[in-house]
Amino acid sequence: MRDLIKSNLALLVISIASFILMGAGTALYGPALPVFARSFDLHIGTAGLLISAHWIGCSIGVAAMFFIGPRATPRLVVALMTLGVGLMALGVGWALTVLGALMFGAGYGCATVVFNPRMLRAFGARGPAMLSLLNATFGIGAIGAPLVFVALGNDPVLSFAICAVIGVVITLCAGPAGRDATVIATASTTPFRMNLPILIFGAVAISVEACLTGLGPTALINAGLSETLAAQLLSAFFLAFLAARLCLMFVAGLLPAFTLFTLALIGACASALIAALWLPGAGFVGLGFFAGMFFPTEYVTATRKMGDNPRVAPSIIGAGLVGGVFAPLIMSPFLETMGQRGFFWVVACATGLLALGALANLQSMNR
Repeated sequence: MRDLIKSNLALLVISIASFILMGAGTALYGPALPVFARSFDLHIGTAGLLISAHWIGCSIGVAAMFFIGPRATPRLVVALMTLGVGLMALGVGWALTVLGALMFGAGYGCATVVFNPRMLRAFGARGPAMLSLLNATFGIGAIGAPLVFVALGNDPVLSFAICAVIGVVITLCAGPAGRDATVIATASTTPFRMNLPILIFGAVAISVEACLTGLGPTALINAGLSETLAAQLLSAFFLAFLAARLCLMFVAGLLPAFTLFTLALIGACASALIAALWLPGAGFVGLGFFAGMFFPTEYVTATRKMGDNPRVAPSIIGAGLVGGVFAPLIMSPFLETMGQRGFFWVVACATGLLALGALANLQSMNR
């Protein structure tokens, strides 16, 4: 393992730094949304378009990677993310802010395709554990960003500006990682095999995750919590998210990936019911733990079913982004009419139905 880390050190370091940036930028949307709505004199449903712009950008980035895949470098995708958060940091108009979210999302989508399959392949048998570690570092940025946001007086402009500075540093240091990534990306050994059921599971699960991270703080405010407490609970959400992915490093070899995915859906349904019936803050944090298990377990299952062809990763991530784009777009206009805890009832129904579907397909997915 030490030899593997040594030979892939540049890729590992830049991957981790990039995922921290991705987590920080994504986590800022939730607490920044009410502030942007006031600043630009927007209805909260209109402000929710910022989240959809991010996921639309992700879809564009992933679609592009389907065609250019191995030719995209870590430096290029991080530079695109940096430009996006830089535009949001300007805070000079709603149109430029939405454009920034679109560009950050495009870089984010490209980065998931650049880093995830390369890490999985670079570390061989330890690939699933290292994939969990990489995606866990997303939580570091996601935990810290809302806390920094609160410390800066709920200032989204300054918060996104800090992300832009971090992105510039990563971009300048990403050259050696690009050489490692290109070598690994061209090492495909299997043909492309489509598996529609696992892509559908991924699409619905990621739609839930997108709604939780983007609309969760607003749902907590609707439930009677303050904006500051909602931002702090978002950090706790991502702390639980990080803890789940760290746990996956140790249990990934003990249970099949799709079994873990199914257990995560059941746990998410239970947490959403807690938020809807009793304690919205505690239930929301519990949702963070189980949502943290969605992507790594679904991704490992999908790659096992579909192979390591360069078109596999864009297909898996693209399916998830379908849900990520449309779910917040559909949900955000109804947040104010759902009642105090209607959002959590919707999440409970979605995860419960998906868990039933996963249980019905457990044997075939694990085969």
